[in-house]
Amino acid sequence: MLQKSLSWLKRLLIWFFGLSILSVILFRFVPVPFTPLMVVRIIENKWDGKDAIFSHEWVPIENISPNLQKAVISSEDGTFMTHHGFDFTAIKKAFKNNEKGKRLKGGSTISQQTAKNVFLWQGRSYIRKGLEVYFTILIEIFWGKQRIMEVYLNSIEMGNGIYGVQAASRHWYGKNANKLSVEQAAGIAAILPNPRKYKASDSSPYINNRKIKIAKLIRYVGKLEY
Repeated sequence: MLQKSLSWLKRLLIWFFGLSILSVILFRFVPVPFTPLMVVRIIENKWDGKDAIFSHEWVPIENISPNLQKAVISSEDGTFMTHHGFDFTAIKKAFKNNEKGKRLKGGSTISQQTAKNVFLWQGRSYIRKGLEVYFTILIEIFWGKQRIMEVYLNSIEMGNGIYGVQAASRHWYGKNANKLSVEQAAGIAAILPNPRKYKASDSSPYINNRKIKIAKLIRYVGKLEY
């Protein structure tokens, strides 16, 4: 009985590793059509009797303003260009604050957020966190920084039913993603902690202050060399 169970577990692990690696390699070249979060949001809206708002359009990174790429690096992951998937300093700070009952935003890198958004579900558990680490390592190996940034900016939630930078740019500013100014890019980046609560335009004083800080930081990022 034990031998059969171990044999079954071995086959399961082989299938898991094989399929996960193949899916990561596939999405190295193919646009990600949807994410688990997109499906969850549609189901949530239907369950609550609301319209299932869904706006998403993939654009290549060449059609995404460098201002926005720099904005999310400034606000979400300042060491994105140099780390290998994990910012251990931020993780350590987050761990210490969690012990004190506080919350620290920014513990997860852009690479980790991308791995979670594309391959996993929302929520907190040791299993999900372990899988997040696994997929983060895979995308760092097989994708590289430019592809990670491209997938991140095309997949992340940027408003109620708004996913990806192209849909967000049109929704908030009525223009394409390659036309975003520094201030507009800062506006989109500023709402990422809670994009269904905050507005990138006609913003609250809190978001306006975040915009000003991010716009200043953008100028220090320098040229993006993926």
